[in-house]
Amino acid sequence: MPPVVSGYLALGLRLGRLVDGFVDCWFGDRAFAARIAAEPVPVPADLAADAGRLLSELPDSGLPEPRRAFLAAQLRALECVARRLDGRPLGFLAEVRAYFEMDIEPVPTDRYAAVHAMIDDLLPGTGGPRAKLAAFRERDRLDPDALGRAVRALSEALRGRTAERFGLPSGESVEYEVVRDRPWNAFNRYWGGYRSLVTVNADAGHGMSALPHLATHECYPGHHTERCLKEALLVRAQGQAEQSIALVNTPQCLVSEGMGEAALEAALGDGWGPWTAEVLAAEGLRLDGELAERLLPLTARLLSARQDAAIMLHDRRADPETAVAYLRRWMLVDEARARHMVRFLTDPLWRAYTVTYIAGSALVRAWVRAGRDESPADRYRRLLTEPLLPSTLTADLAAAHAEGAPRHEADSPQEPPRGAV
Repeated sequence: MPPVVSGYLALGLRLGRLVDGFVDCWFGDRAFAARIAAEPVPVPADLAADAGRLLSELPDSGLPEPRRAFLAAQLRALECVARRLDGRPLGFLAEVRAYFEMDIEPVPTDRYAAVHAMIDDLLPGTGGPRAKLAAFRERDRLDPDALGRAVRALSEALRGRTAERFGLPSGESVEYEVVRDRPWNAFNRYWGGYRSLVTVNADAGHGMSALPHLATHECYPGHHTERCLKEALLVRAQGQAEQSIALVNTPQCLVSEGMGEAALEAALGDGWGPWTAEVLAAEGLRLDGELAERLLPLTARLLSARQDAAIMLHDRRADPETAVAYLRRWMLVDEARARHMVRFLTDPLWRAYTVTYIAGSALVRAWVRAGRDESPADRYRRLLTEPLLPSTLTADLAAAHAEGAPRHEADSPQEPPRGAV
């Protein structure tokens, strides 16, 4: 293993000792990880210095340019993480830029108001968009037992489609568990060896119409598929050991979460609502698939309010109650759901992470659609099998737009993405 790669892996594992959950997955050498775990507790300032040293060593590492670029972006993010742990002040927007190679800003609220009007026109009932959407969500809600059963059924149905379209290594598998009291909605823990455990948070109020997004995002063709293919094609076949670790708050995770948000379109495309209704009917669950598919793009355009709330909390020093009120008003969610979101946004590890879903989703979707000589499926396959960076996707988009490629409504990270939950 090249020294700069082993240094990067050690740095990620050492930061994981200081921040629980920072290592999203590790399927590298167990003896290597055990040696890091047996070391004295690391000092953040020393880890920041290690990141700087590794960055300076990259040009002479002998690695090809794509690997050097990936490691450089990751190391810059890790240096920022270590500096923050050392107590060095950094503005929230600068933190986001260092982690994710993205700049963000709030979405004008008149866009949300326009979406509210469209939801009001679409849904039956009375009382305006908030009341109509609340009634829809109540009809759509699943109890924990049905939640686990339904998501497993969808996952298995999606597995075959993903294998046919993108390929899956032999022996891969996913297990599910339903839990409570977590700051996130669902979480994929990739164990290596083509195995994942997906934990679904029942307290997040998952509905039937959200399950296709959950299953595609976490498994097929989202996180599980990405990890499997990169383990098979990059780590095992090409020896790119840096891909054996995934680290929160890095450019790597912004692309990965953007892929997860775009996975429903990649797997199913138009007609996913009736398809989902058919799968769930076999489990004794009734979904109006056509209505769900029409509603989803509208509710998705409200999701960037979460990113707005993060900016309010951490850049403009708003209090949590102000953020709760903002989310309730513009996302049309109840107080419990808004507080759950604020809990995520104020968690020390996850406070910037919502950017990966909002800006990451918009960036990945735009890039997938912008290929001149590649189909969207081919572009998505590249994301599954290549270590692409946000800066790479942004540069490709700029070049495509300069050449006169059509610009889509949601191409800008400032536009709420379509097709997410």
